[in-house]
Order: sequence, then structure tokens, then C-alpha cells
Amino acid sequence: MSATISLCMIARNEAQNLGRCLNSVRDVVDEMIVIDTGSSDGTANIARSLGARVYSFVWNDNFSDARNSSLEMATGDWILFLDADEELAPESHDALRSLVNDETVDGYFVKIINYLGNEGWTETCPDIVFRLFRNRPEYRFRGAIHEQIADVILENNRRAGYRMAEDVIILHYGYLDRQISEKDKKNRNLTIIEKELGQNPENRMLRYHYGVELFRAERYLEAAAQLTFVANELDPATIFFPKLLRYIVMAYHSAGQPAKAIQVAGQALQRFPDYADLYYYAGLGYLELKQYARADYAFRKAVSMPEQPAMYAPFGGVRGFRSYYHLGHIAELFLNDEDALEYYVASINDNPNFTYAIEGILRILKPRENPEYTRKCLEEVFEFHTPRAHLVMGGMFFRFGAYGLALEYLEQGVGDSTISDETKMWKAICLLQEQRHLEALRILDEFGPGNPLYLIARLNKLLYLWVQGKDRKARALLAEIFGLGLAEDTKRVLSLIASYPDQLPESVPVTLGPDGVTFLLDIVKRLLGMGSIERAMYLLESTSIGHTGQALEIAQLLYDYGYREQAQTLLADPETNDLGHQAHFLLAEISREDEDFTEAERQYRFALETGGDEPRYYVRLINLYENRRREILAEARARYPDVETFQQLLNEVSV
Repeated sequence: MSATISLCMIARNEAQNLGRCLNSVRDVVDEMIVIDTGSSDGTANIARSLGARVYSFVWNDNFSDARNSSLEMATGDWILFLDADEELAPESHDALRSLVNDETVDGYFVKIINYLGNEGWTETCPDIVFRLFRNRPEYRFRGAIHEQIADVILENNRRAGYRMAEDVIILHYGYLDRQISEKDKKNRNLTIIEKELGQNPENRMLRYHYGVELFRAERYLEAAAQLTFVANELDPATIFFPKLLRYIVMAYHSAGQPAKAIQVAGQALQRFPDYADLYYYAGLGYLELKQYARADYAFRKAVSMPEQPAMYAPFGGVRGFRSYYHLGHIAELFLNDEDALEYYVASINDNPNFTYAIEGILRILKPRENPEYTRKCLEEVFEFHTPRAHLVMGGMFFRFGAYGLALEYLEQGVGDSTISDETKMWKAICLLQEQRHLEALRILDEFGPGNPLYLIARLNKLLYLWVQGKDRKARALLAEIFGLGLAEDTKRVLSLIASYPDQLPESVPVTLGPDGVTFLLDIVKRLLGMGSIERAMYLLESTSIGHTGQALEIAQLLYDYGYREQAQTLLADPETNDLGHQAHFLLAEISREDEDFTEAERQYRFALETGGDEPRYYVRLINLYENRRREILAEARARYPDVETFQQLLNEVSV
């Protein structure tokens, strides 16, 4: 006769999650017992409707007491315990029924997949937990929080046998940001643990969980101190010891102490030399310290590691897309675009949803300047099978100012389906930028006064009217927009449009706050994309932002859109000549492209001397010297064709 299984769980205000949990096990367990610790949202009714037996328990800040009350009600031969924010994976049913018929085992560690982040962008982190054990009256939970039972079973039965059952998988959603926020888990857990530590300060497992909760509460140095204390006292063979060491590394890294994180990672790797997560966090530390060769080595080691054991609780992507992305970033820092592209492509192949790697690819391909080449490259590497993939790429092209490509991909993403207002607005803006004005205006006019995007639609129509010189209609629309109730900065920017071209450059510049600067620069970017440099410069010269911290950002924007002379003029202005190494580097790039190599060398040198130790500065300067050497040798060879020395030197630099 097959052994029976009782599901035991406690719940409070879990109406949102409980149905999913119970439905995942109702066909595999023999009874479901739910202890309600004080719900007010219908949790108990949901449990009963799905066939569970429900009992009430007066909450006393002790999870073990609540769990033990569920064990008192269980009649099955085995206990499976879950939390309401978990579910049993469907493929685990047969394995679960098979496990409980093994007479030699008293309990099982099973695999749990933790979902982290938010429900729009989630990541997974596997771990192992003790969740299945024989139902014996002496087997009871201990601990007010992060309650334990595996140790209790061994204390009562020294011959108890445990096994790992990786075919039984629990999916856990409780670490999603929304769930944590709703339940205030961080503060609740800390309060309970601190109270119990006061009563049992020598409990190492409890102190480990205390360190983990401190980490989750972003009290990183306190977490590192608690976890280090536990590590020094704990048997390294303990099943959670690898995770403990990784938490210490992560705590120091998150606290802004990369050198300490690297030191601990190195010590931990002596005991667990195949632990990819440790190499990964060491790589992050080296990257922060700008020790690029060591960072590169650490990330390469991470991707070379074998499949990780469950006890490591490995983070997703460490042996793949995450490390590949950072390797691409390092290559990009050294202007090694070919290697950077290879790494970014490897990152996307490992995780097609990792948009940071796509952004890296687009930075190199420059889709606004090279739309056809970008399309060709992407379509050779990726397959865009779904409308969502096209919409994602359309949104990314939009942010890069590649409006033609954005429009193309957005239209493929929408197809015959209903288009969202946001996507509709993106499409209208792309049509405006592509000079397809009538189509754009038809879409913009669809946004009525009750739509949240109505103001944006009217502002885009205003931009069209202004650029096209339709002054009378523009002023009429301005009057309507002013009546909608605008922020003061927005009014100031729109007043400049209303004053064009009457306001003189020598007039007192308009001062804008941060929101006004953002709004103005967005308009300037759009104008540059339309080729309306005169209006863009008018807006810039009519405000004070060109003489503030935004000067470099504006110069970069002008440079990116091909207006090198205007960018150079802005950076050479006496009022903006203290902008640091990035400004000198931009000036050097402009001079190099203008083939003024002497000035380029001077500016690259200034970039290095003013605190810029970025690798690309050295790479550019080295390339400049190498190119100049070739040119001088070629000139010397032409002047003295019979002198063998010049030919030899020329051959050396050509290798």
C-alpha cells in the first residue's frame, strides 16, 4: 500500500497566492491542512473551497508554534510543507509519490527555485530546502522564524537518513519585490529574529538568517559582520556554508568595499574552487577598482565553471549572460568593438531578454547613423519570431534616436493586434521624425483631452507646426496648451518657442530647473534629428544650460548628430572651459576626425592629465602615434627611396 502524504501549511491574508499553491498539490497529496493565523481577506474560504481542512491559530510571533499546530492535525505517513507563495512544479508529482515509498529515508532535501526582482523582469536562484519528512509525534519545528526541523529529527533519531531529491521542485515567488513590499517581510523578520537572538545568542543557524535579513534590509556592513562571525564558528561541511561565504562577499560589494569583497572571495575559492558566483563577484570588484585584466580573468573563469551543485544556490546567468556582458563591457572600454560584439551576442544568446547586452550592441553599431548595416547585422544574429520581440527592439531603436528602424520594428510588432497608447505615441513621433507628417498628425489627433498622453500629443503637434514655420497655428496651439496647467519650467521653454525668431541671442538667458533642462534637451535632440540646427541652437543660446554642468552633455549631443563645429565652439567657450577629462577627450575626437592630429594629441594628453584614466584615452593616443609614425615613415621613404633604414622601419609598423 502506498504511503500517504499530508500537506501542512500556515497562511495569513494569502488570498492572492493560496489558490495557486493548493491547486499545485491537491492531486498528489492525500490531505491538505491550512492553519489560518488571522486572515481578513477570504484566505480560509479559498482553502475550504479547494478541499483543505482549515484551523485557526492565534498568532504569537512564532512560526514554529504555528507549523507544529498543523502537524498535530496531520494523519498522513509523510509531511510536505509549503508556504502560500510557493507551488509544487507539475513535473514533480510522480517523483514525490515515489519518494515516500522508500523505507530507508526519513526526510528529503528538495530543490526550490526562488524568483527574484519584479514581475515584469524576474530572475531565478535555485536552492535546496528540507520540506518532506516522516510524520512522527517527536518531529516538531523549532525556532520563532526560519524554523528548522531537520536538526530536530536527527536529535530524536541518530540513524535518520536524509537524501537529496532534485526531481521534486518547489517554485517560490515570495522574494518578488511586490510581494516583499506588501508583506513588509524585511522588517517583520528582523524584529522576530532579534527577539529570538536575545534568548539564544549562540544559535549559529539563527545568526546566519539574521545576517541574511540584514543584507536584504540593505544594512550591508552589519550583515557582513554577523555572517563572518558565523563562518568562523561553523563546520565548513555544513550544507549552507558556500552560500554563507557568498553572502559575505555580496555584503562587502554592496557596501562599496570591493577590495574586501575580493579578499573574501579569494579565501572562499580556496575551499570551493568551482564556485562560479565567487569568480563573478570578484570580477565585479576588480571592475570597480579598474583592474581590468583581473576582472576579465575572473569573468572568464565564471563562464568556464561546470554545472553548479544545488548547495551553491547559484545565481542565474553567472556562467552565461551576466559574465559575457561584463566581458563585452571591458572590451568596449578598450575600444575593441569586435570582441565586445562577440561577448554581447553570447550574452543575448544565453538570455534573449537581457536588454543591457542589446544596448551594448546598439552602442557599437550606431543604428541612427547606420540603419541598414544595423538591421543586417542584427538579423544575421537574431531571429525576431514574436510581436513582442519586435516591439522591444522598436522601443530600443526609439531610445537610440533611430526613428526609421524604430518605426519599422514597431509596425511589425503591432501587426493586426490592438496597439497600446504608448506604442501609438512612439509611432507618431517616429513618423514626425521621418517627415511623414500627415500620418503622424492623424495619430496625434486621436488622443483626446481625457487621455493621459494628451499633453504629449499636443506638444508633438506644436513641434511639427513650429519646425514647419506654421507660426499662426503654432501660436494658437500654444495658447491652448498653456491653458492645460503646466509646470513653470515647461512654460519657460514653450515661451522661447513662442518668441522665435524675435528673441535676440544677447537677451538675458532663461534659467531652467532640472525638469526644464530635460524637457529642453529632448526638444533639441528631436530638432537635431530633423536637421533643424538653427532652431536647436536658438533654444540652447536662449537658456543658461550651455554654461552649466550640461555643457558637456550638449556638446556630446551636437557631436553625435554630426555638428562637430558647434560642439567644439561650445567646449572652447571660456565659460565652459573647466569641464574635465571627458570634454578634452571629446575635443580630441573632433580634432582627430578633422585630421588636426597635433591638436588631437594635445587634447588626449589633457584628458589623461586631468584625471581621466580611462583605457580608451590611452588606446586613442597609441593609435594616433602609430598612424603618425606610418605617415612620417611613408613620407621619408618617398623622399629617400634608396635608404634601406626607412623601408625596414616601414615594414615593422606594417606587420
